[in-house]
Parts: sequence; C-alpha cells; structure tokens
Amino acid sequence: MTDITFESLGLSKEILKSIEEKGYKNPSPIQAWVIPLALSTDKDIVGQAQTGSGKTAAFWLPILDRIDKNSRDLQALILTPTRELAIQVAEELKSFSTNSNVNIVLLYWGQPIRSEMSTLRTGPQIIVGTPGRVTDHLQKGRVNLDTIKYFVLDEADEMLNVWFREEIEEILKFSPVNKKVFLFSATMPPFIAGIVKNYMRDYETISIKKEELTNSNIKQVYYDAPRGHKFDVLCRILDITPDFYGIIFCRTKAETDEVASKLSQKGYLAEAIHGDIEQAMREKVLGRFKKRAVSILVATDVAARWIDVNDLSHVVNFELPDNPESYTHRIWRTGRAGKNGTAISIVSSSDSRKLFFIERTIKAKITKEKLPNGEEVVEHKKKWLLHDVETLIITDEARDYLAISWELLEWKEPALVISTLLKKFYKDEFKADSYKDFSLRERSSDRGERFERWERSERSFASRDDGMIRLFVAKGKMDNIGNPGALLSFIAKESNLGDLGAGKVDILTNFSYVDLPEDVWHVVLQAFKDKNPVKPLVVRAKEKTDGGERRSYSGWGDRRRDDRRSSGGYRNSDRSGYRWGRSDDRRSSGGRDFKKPRY
Repeated sequence: MTDITFESLGLSKEILKSIEEKGYKNPSPIQAWVIPLALSTDKDIVGQAQTGSGKTAAFWLPILDRIDKNSRDLQALILTPTRELAIQVAEELKSFSTNSNVNIVLLYWGQPIRSEMSTLRTGPQIIVGTPGRVTDHLQKGRVNLDTIKYFVLDEADEMLNVWFREEIEEILKFSPVNKKVFLFSATMPPFIAGIVKNYMRDYETISIKKEELTNSNIKQVYYDAPRGHKFDVLCRILDITPDFYGIIFCRTKAETDEVASKLSQKGYLAEAIHGDIEQAMREKVLGRFKKRAVSILVATDVAARWIDVNDLSHVVNFELPDNPESYTHRIWRTGRAGKNGTAISIVSSSDSRKLFFIERTIKAKITKEKLPNGEEVVEHKKKWLLHDVETLIITDEARDYLAISWELLEWKEPALVISTLLKKFYKDEFKADSYKDFSLRERSSDRGERFERWERSERSFASRDDGMIRLFVAKGKMDNIGNPGALLSFIAKESNLGDLGAGKVDILTNFSYVDLPEDVWHVVLQAFKDKNPVKPLVVRAKEKTDGGERRSYSGWGDRRRDDRRSSGGYRNSDRSGYRWGRSDDRRSSGGRDFKKPRY
C-alpha cells in the first residue's frame, strides 16, 4: 500500500492540493479501495474497517470532490451516531473546503434550534448530523432530501441498533431512490443486512482485514490529575522524562498556544502547531523539531497530520479525544519502525467515562502510573545532571571554561561555587518542597478505589434496574432554569461532559431532578463535589418515603414546601414533542427504553 498515492486514485487537483497542505502522505487501505470506486462507478458501497483505519475520509474525500459548487441544492447527507463524531466530520470537511466555497451545515441535539434553522436557510450543499436531530428537521419541513446524491451512514454498527434504526429508516424514506448510499462500519452485525437489502441497490463490499488496534510496541499509561492541575502534572511528567521527544495533543488551537507558551516560560523546548499558523511558519517549526532544536510539539489533531517523524519517544494526551479513532491516530505516531514508544494520557475526574470507552473499544488496558513526588523528581534530575556532566567530560567538550573555573575555585569553596551555579541556572528545581504534593488528591481520585466505593454503596442508593440514578439539583425555575435543556447544558458544562445520556427531567420552582445512566452519574457527582465539598449543587436524590414523597438531599430540601412533590413530578417537553433527556447522540449501553416521539 505504500506505493499507492492519492494522485493515483482519481481525485481532482483541488482536493489533492488540500491533501498535500494537510500533510496526508499515502492513502490507507480502505481509502485506496473505496475512493476510486466512489469516483468511477454508480455503485453503492459497504465498507468495513477497524477503528483508526481512515474510513471516514474514504467517503468524504470523493463526496467533496464531486459536489457541484455552483448549485445551492443539498447534495449529501452524512449521519453519525454521536455529536462528537458529527462535529469532527464537519470540521474535517470544512478544513478541506476553505477554498472551494462548499456550504456545510452541522445538525445535532444541544445546539440552539434557531441557529440551525438560520444556517439551513443559507442553502447547504452538505449536511452532517445525528439521526434524531435530522429527523426533527425533516418532519418540520426545514430539510428537503429530494436533491441529495449521496447518503452516508458512518459507524453504522453503532447507529443501526435499537436507538437509531427507526430514525434512519424514516430518513431514508424522505430521500430519492437514485442516490448513492455509503455504509461504513467497524463491524457488520446481522441487523445491518436488513438495511443493505432494503435500501441499497447494486453495491460493492470492501472489507479490510482487521489488524491490531494498538501497536504492541506502544506502552499506554495514564496519570490522574486533580482539577485545575493538568499543566502541573504535565510538567512533572516532563521532569522525569529528560529524553522526551514527542507531541502533546490539545483540544483547541487556543489551548495549544497556551500550553506551548507556558512550557516555554518554564524552560522546556516547546512550540505550538495548528491550523492558524501559516504554512511557511509550520515548515520552520517542523524543521526545528526534526533537527531536535525543539523537543516538544504541542498540536491539535488536524495539525498533527503535517508531522511525519518516525522516532518519537512519547505522545501525550493533555486532553483526551472525543472518540477512540482519534486516540489511535494519536498514539500510532510513536512506536514506529520497530521502536518502542509511550502514550501518556492526563486524566481528570471528568475524563473517566472517555477513558473507559477508549479502553473498551481498542480492547487494551491503559495502565495507571503513580505521579512521582518532589523528592523523586529531584532524584531524577540529579541523576540526569550527573549523566550530562559525565558525558561532557568524556567527550572533552568542556575545556573552554577551565580558566574561569580555576579562578572561581580559588575565590570561594568549590562546593559553594557549584551550589551557587546550580541556584543561578536551575533556581528551585533541585528543592523537593517546590513541587506540589498531589498524593492526597491522587488517593481521593483513584479510579479503582472510587468505583469500588460507589459499587458498594452509592449505586444501590436511589438507583433502578435500568441503570439510571435519580439526582437532585439545587437549581430550578427561580434560578432561570426554564426547561430541561438548560438544566442538562448546565450539568454537562460543569462536569466537562459532552453527552449526558439523560432520562427523565423534572424542573420545579427551586430545585430539579434528573435521571442519568450509571456511566455518567458518578462523574457528575464527583465534579460538583470537587467544586463544593460541603454543599454540592448536585447530589443523589433520596428514595421515596412511605407517603410517596421524595425528599431532597443534603440540606437543600426545605427551600420551598410546594416543591416537595412526588418523584413523578412535572414532565417537560419541547415544542417538537420530544421529551428532553432523549439522547439521539448516545450509544445503546446503559440506557432507558424511550418512547418514540410523536409528531
């Protein structure tokens, strides 16, 4: 496959230029098979390849290549199971179409509906979205699929399950018969066959042999980081890794700039690289990195595609990506050409759900490492200082300063002279008490101990057979929480979670209730407990009393007597008839059996 180039696949010069600018080198196997087929035939395509194989680009590159830029008709609909994946696909498309004037619109639950309605009126040529949101717009007449040429189901094995199959079949009924259908999936379970049989015409199946999801040469570890101390943990990791030569991945361009700047101020050889940096400057930065004048690159996922270096020692996830595919793309940049590499993730309490999901998907254990304390860091630094001094003596590279050395030694005691030089150039780096003590925080945030404790006590308290738990939120209508969406947005933002997968939501005058699945509620509780250990805004709801009354928890209960209603409460819904809390963007695990929305 290394002999195949993007030029040989039949893509236009405009797309090839974007590919070159983005740093793609050679197509992956799924791309090499699918792209020529999509460009040269009218066949539908069923593509199967593992996570991290590049199958997403296999469909959107030929679609972007064939879009009629002079027409304002909707020409392609791309459906994904999660809002995070939808955002990622849309951003990739937009980054490749900056010079081609292709209008791409993103639709998913959580965005303001009025904003989406406004963008739909601009005449999108491509829509990327989640099934539930697209269905809503279709049934309201805001989206018309009569003109689409391409219909794509990305991660079909995740979408064609109990949660999304009805929505997808309904969307397909709105679409024309003479469209091209692309169905891509990591696995092909039996229920996919029904969609293929009923909605795909003459189709070709491309199946790429499954390989290991992670390189056995890559050691995968993570460190717990107390809230607000990720950068301190990163520095601690770099302090004990003097031979670090690698990439630190951040989520946003702004965060990339901030982390690189703070590292430089602390004396690390670090530079940032992202999409806002001009190509000429990017090439200079990469040149310095390849010459090892810079040992640390702080990058976004998209920008990292410009980096083609085989001997990276480390990859660090300063922020975990939203999906396992991005995780594998990141860590595969180390451990190449038969060499060993280390992939490090810095994990806060709110990242636990992502970490478990990544482990489950890649079928590999990410081992927890203990962050060294101040004394251990100093010992590491002393060891490497002595190593560097010995190397310079052996290589006879330090004789230039012998004259001034003798002069200094005659002036004061040798030990005092060396101590003074260390203080001048290393400041407090060799003082153990200058390093923050994370030991207590680490013990309190230890993932295994925390979950064992919750398993023993909290999971059985105010939980149900469906895996959901009822939480009490000390905010209600009097706090400008006017609807369930506002409440869920508040909880998600404070907990640093993208998708809560919430169930029933009750908004009362001074407080509220929300049902959350078992893989989310513990993260939410911990996040609010970290913010206010004495009186957190979100706590477990108490069980019903004999009289059917559910009293609120932790001292919040008597704010308003008229709010102490039964747990059935008052059920809100949005204007479209959807019950808030239904998450079309979430996976099927740990969820409730929701009713189909009525229209």
